[in-house]
Amino acid sequence: MTPLVAVLLASALTVPGPPATYAPADKQGFGTARQATSPVWFTLGRTGLTEVFYPDLSTPATRDLRLVVDGRTAEARTEPVGRLRYRQEFRGAGWGAEITYTTDPSRPTVLADLRLHADRPVDVQVVFDPNLSRDGDDDSAADHPEALLAYDDQSASALTTDEGITSQGATEGNVIQTGALGVDGVRDRSTTLAMGFGATTEDALTTAKTSLIEGFPRHSRRYDQGWDDYLKGLERPKSADRDLYDTSLMVMAATEDKRHPGAFVASPSFPWAFGFDRTIAPEFGSYALVWPRDLYQVASAMLAAGDRAAADRALDFMLDVQQQPDGHLPQNTRVDGEPYWTNIQQDEQAAPMLLAWLLGRTDKSTVDSLVAAAEFLITQPDAPFTQQERWENQSGYSPGTIAAEIAGLVCLADLLQRSGDPRAAKYLAIADDWERRLEGWTVTSTGPFSSDPYYLRLTKDGRPNAGTTYNPGDNHPIEIDQRAAVDPSFLELVRLGVRPHDDPVVRNTVEVVDEQLGKDRFWHRYNGDGYGERADGGPWNIGQGRTYGRLWPIFAGERGEYELLAGDTGSARRRLADIASTANEGRMLPEQVWNGRGTTSATPLAWTHAQYVRLAWSIDAGRPVERPAVVACRYTGC
Repeated sequence: MTPLVAVLLASALTVPGPPATYAPADKQGFGTARQATSPVWFTLGRTGLTEVFYPDLSTPATRDLRLVVDGRTAEARTEPVGRLRYRQEFRGAGWGAEITYTTDPSRPTVLADLRLHADRPVDVQVVFDPNLSRDGDDDSAADHPEALLAYDDQSASALTTDEGITSQGATEGNVIQTGALGVDGVRDRSTTLAMGFGATTEDALTTAKTSLIEGFPRHSRRYDQGWDDYLKGLERPKSADRDLYDTSLMVMAATEDKRHPGAFVASPSFPWAFGFDRTIAPEFGSYALVWPRDLYQVASAMLAAGDRAAADRALDFMLDVQQQPDGHLPQNTRVDGEPYWTNIQQDEQAAPMLLAWLLGRTDKSTVDSLVAAAEFLITQPDAPFTQQERWENQSGYSPGTIAAEIAGLVCLADLLQRSGDPRAAKYLAIADDWERRLEGWTVTSTGPFSSDPYYLRLTKDGRPNAGTTYNPGDNHPIEIDQRAAVDPSFLELVRLGVRPHDDPVVRNTVEVVDEQLGKDRFWHRYNGDGYGERADGGPWNIGQGRTYGRLWPIFAGERGEYELLAGDTGSARRRLADIASTANEGRMLPEQVWNGRGTTSATPLAWTHAQYVRLAWSIDAGRPVERPAVVACRYTGC
């Protein structure tokens, strides 16, 4: 039990807490109704319900809801019991509780059905931390005899039960509320909590009470039916674990905002300093945003799964909402398209070109928008130099980024050629020029890892045999020689058809990457990666001591796609199983793992779930399903 929880229970008051932070990012569950009429999403942590999002997926509205029995909290065991529905089991001295979660498919209410068993009457309370409109430090609590109410100038929350919650007091600031429940585990053993949202406290309370009147069983049936109806329209690959595949597909679908079609966020979580350091994240953590890169990963996986409509919405969001007047797509945006971080990443300019080619989109509006993105890409200083590569902390000539740029231009040219547009020749000429110069920018023959040439993570200056140094960032203590950093991302060259799988430099770099970055069936991002936890498992933060990037499951998927092209289907199947092995109790796949288990990194990460889905379909097809044939035929002989 935290000291603040103890103070709340001892004082029996709603009191202002310390500055608002977010719960740990390793979510054990993530859910929302499939129905668009319910703009609310919930996450589960190890101690119960954590962030709830309302009215959109870039807006966390709560931080925490905890069950407190006889003054103590407990950790939970999470079990999937439906379609993105979960049951959590709690155990304490002489008592046990089960809480099952769902949302009301017709309105913004999260419901938690509590079953409590005790060998003596126990005192049961809840501690609730609203965090309305992304900022928990400006909320106010309203006194009410049967509910915990909170509001700010944009929205409101109401927490109540079948019998009502005894409320204690009101305050302002980072409101943390406590209320007594009418169950004791002996005489009264069950109740349903409803967390409703609205523009005002009256709206929120009416929403919660209406959901309670209709009943938990009805909502859970309709909730499951919504997801069943979605899955029934799609086939399943033979290669994947059915439960994890279904969960992965639903997680990706659930990360799409309901008011902004095509806006799929990276993760409904706020890892490490993004959840507690207001200097780094003055409003809220960074992952509940839309990256064009992650959006491409999700959209290509959804397309492989048969949900073309989702992929079309994703492309429309890139081009109609995210794209800026000068043609570029920003690093990321909120779900309404407002740019959040504004660095330029050139692989993200190519993402809509690749996705449009997979979709075969040749309408004038789409092509004109793609041309605007291409013009921005090719007119940047020292192109294909990028201000940031896909790990977002270095500029330079990155083989992974250049692979996307070349492939994107070729795909755009193909779309143009289909309508006889003469601009196609211009983009093909630039792509061919960059393809010819690729090794000169990114392959070293004087590096320390091999006497044979290999691809670098990136070069700062396009001179791969020069000993140029740079600091990898993310708390790395010293500068490193650019020739002493490699990255599995070079395999984008193979996946996108720019280089064949048996190219000598590719094969040598695979060996170098395995030796330098491979461990326990997975890979680190690059030498010296500091984006991860402290040596003792503490959280990443800038300037607070050395941190260590862990292993990323997505690389198992990318390696599996490479192995399919090399004809090694057996190894690709093992990579699929390796990704599956990182799922937690709620079948959530993480961003990073250590000792085979997910860290407190972003979980679920939509990209990881997308990689699992896409690799499964690629194994069934015998080839990477998103590989653009027009690129491969141009540079590798198909």
